[in-house]
Amino acid sequence: MKVSILTREWPPDVYGGAGVHVTHLVDALSQLIDVDVECFGAPRSDARAHSSPENLAGANAALTTLGVDLAMVRDTAESDLVHSHTWYTNLAGHLSGLLHDVPHVITAHSLEPMRPWKAEQLGGGYRVSSWVERTSYDHAQAIIAVSEGMRRDVLACYPSVDPDRVHVVHNGIDTDRYRPVPGTGVLEQFGIDPHRPFVLFVGRITRQKGIDHLLAAAERFAADVTLVLCASSPDTVEIGAQTQAAVARLRALRGDASVVWIEEQLDRDSVIELLSHARVFACPSIYEPLGIVNLEAMACETAVVASAVGGIPEVVEDRVTGLLVPYDPAEPRTFEHAFADAVNDVIADPQRARAFGVAGRARAIAHFGWQAIATQTIGVYESALAK
Repeated sequence: MKVSILTREWPPDVYGGAGVHVTHLVDALSQLIDVDVECFGAPRSDARAHSSPENLAGANAALTTLGVDLAMVRDTAESDLVHSHTWYTNLAGHLSGLLHDVPHVITAHSLEPMRPWKAEQLGGGYRVSSWVERTSYDHAQAIIAVSEGMRRDVLACYPSVDPDRVHVVHNGIDTDRYRPVPGTGVLEQFGIDPHRPFVLFVGRITRQKGIDHLLAAAERFAADVTLVLCASSPDTVEIGAQTQAAVARLRALRGDASVVWIEEQLDRDSVIELLSHARVFACPSIYEPLGIVNLEAMACETAVVASAVGGIPEVVEDRVTGLLVPYDPAEPRTFEHAFADAVNDVIADPQRARAFGVAGRARAIAHFGWQAIATQTIGVYESALAK
């Protein structure tokens, strides 16, 4: 069996959970079957990379994406099956299936109807991306949902999809790489006091990640708590400016030492060090199909406080590996206050935070290993090929 993995993200250009997932999945699959990777961007030694056509320079981002997809279709002619990740490559997978008469499998990392704020970033391109996703999901031979919550969302958003075609295979975590480390060099580099408890956020500046809610909640954090924002790549100029204003307001209210904002995208080892020393990892997402970043925190033995949305409750076990906070979009202030209370509860009890962290790592090892995920994924491939 030869499988082409179609992805926008591939090292070194990995900026989100889907890219992390693909990187580890390919590594595990390669030990079992023949896999090649089609990705976006500059040439790589370990993947076939595709750049946007020159005659689409300056066009809407959705159009440049479709230009890359067409090049991918050309280069999947020798594959037995194509597996696309995110709407960025869904059309490449769909057209490859039609042109080369091979099954198309999709992994559902997120869904366009669940992210209406993307219209701020893509403009009319959001309608294009939504059409691409809907068409591809309607015709794919199999869809892999990264959580039971995501499976429910797929069937709710696309009722024409046969439920038998939607399989749940969770995201995974490399617990050999993500583990507690003792070093504090990164903390010192960014002026983070290792003796003062800190709450860590790692993610892009996007509506989905709920960073605005976190900054509002932080106004109610205990006086001795530092918020460390490892946050970059705003979706739009507007949300970037809003985040800057919220950080400035928080500093004015609680003092400069209350917030450390790391605006560069850190390498993985630096993030692991930050995770290892945080008292709490905060995940205030308003939409999260699974939330692989929570797994990364748990593997580093860090207690998690997260919103109870999407697939997060399938990862974070409430009152065992952290605390879950209900989210109601109609009551944002209620969520922010409850999130602050949950953070403060964990911060105030270091022994409880430690117990959450130890239980989190044990759960990550037991339930989210990549070899098991690769085996389950191949099972989905085999079912698609048999149809």
